[in-house]
Amino acid sequence: MNLQSSVDEIGEFVTQIIHFKGNVKRTLHGVISSKVKQGELTKLYLKDGRMVMINQANVLMVEVFKED
Repeated sequence: MNLQSSVDEIGEFVTQIIHFKGNVKRTLHGVISSKVKQGELTKLYLKDGRMVMINQANVLMVEVFKED
């Protein structure tokens, strides 16, 4: 079973706008799409070396855009 993130289909590097409960949005640039690890806490690895962990229970929607 392939559990690879569908974000990988968009492009190598992406920008994600994450919409949380409570009308809060966060924009992350330089997400390495091949390294997204989905789970209760989704891990996003960024080009600048950061790792961001997102609690999926608080997420309403994610917008994904290919970076050039």
